[in-house]
Amino acid sequence: MKVQHNLPLADLTSLRVGGPAATLIELESDDSLPTAVLAAEGPIRVLGYGTNVLVSDKGWPGTIISNRSGQIRVEDDTITADSGADWDELVRSAIDNHLWGLEFTSGIPGGVGAAVGGSIAAYGHRISDRFVSAKVLDTSNGGIETWDGNRFNFGYRRSDLQLPENSHFIILKVTFSLSPSPTGELEYESALKAAADLGLAPDSLENRRRIILEARRRAGSLLTDQNQGPWTAGSFFKNPMVNEAQVDAILSHDESGISRDQLLRQNVIHGGDQARVSAAHVLLAAGFQRGQAWGKVRLHPDHVLKIENVGGASAQDIYNVVQNIISTVKQKLDITLEPEVRFLGEF
Repeated sequence: MKVQHNLPLADLTSLRVGGPAATLIELESDDSLPTAVLAAEGPIRVLGYGTNVLVSDKGWPGTIISNRSGQIRVEDDTITADSGADWDELVRSAIDNHLWGLEFTSGIPGGVGAAVGGSIAAYGHRISDRFVSAKVLDTSNGGIETWDGNRFNFGYRRSDLQLPENSHFIILKVTFSLSPSPTGELEYESALKAAADLGLAPDSLENRRRIILEARRRAGSLLTDQNQGPWTAGSFFKNPMVNEAQVDAILSHDESGISRDQLLRQNVIHGGDQARVSAAHVLLAAGFQRGQAWGKVRLHPDHVLKIENVGGASAQDIYNVVQNIISTVKQKLDITLEPEVRFLGEF
């Protein structure tokens, strides 16, 4: 393992911002995550691929463990992966072994551990539905526990691993149970349009992957060349809970002509429920515009939920824009937006 001190974290995140870690431990392919924890000093956080995090300009006062390697093993209908393995490589491995259940999450950037801790879902399918268990390290005493789905208590874009009182737990390894036959249908409208445009029937794993990757490309949700900006952490906000009056307020300001039923149905398919609506529609209804900029921070010109560092923005600049959006939406629509991107450090 490689140990460095006072190294900026910006290059380890997709937003390309963030101050230094007092200690940075970078794991290599044969390194042990528990061993790295034993070598750590001060408060510990694991940083995987940095695609869903905003790191403070002040950095982190303790140890950051960069965990970007791991094995993926397939046995019969079960797939097990180390937390540092790349999520899309796991999906690719499942498809190569003719196993269904994770193909709708093709192209989601990040590590396996972050995918489970954040309870990712896409195009009507949740990874929690295929989850079996995880080996979890308790950094306070070095013990290793097995957590099942009940212990994680998965919800919409959340799990109990994210609770502050569980910050001393780190996922080591995850097991999924997949299927040799299809586990669900393709229903999400943008994916169905991509399938039609590509001339592909979603009846094979390879076709489904191609369709999902194309739908994600159109939505600006594929991780692009990190050597060039703008840089983003993807969709910044979760779809919020709303009441009927708030739905009407959103529709009255919406430019797309979407109906009430379409607005609600969109989120049912996308892993929410009928009390949630798209955060993108909420931002537009609150008066924000695609491409709107605050200095070196802007909303993506096509995808309003993606907050971008166009080059030279600080973490605080991005954080201030996030807080402005949250407060404006609350003031104008009385809707509480919750970031999907995690904050690391002091703002």
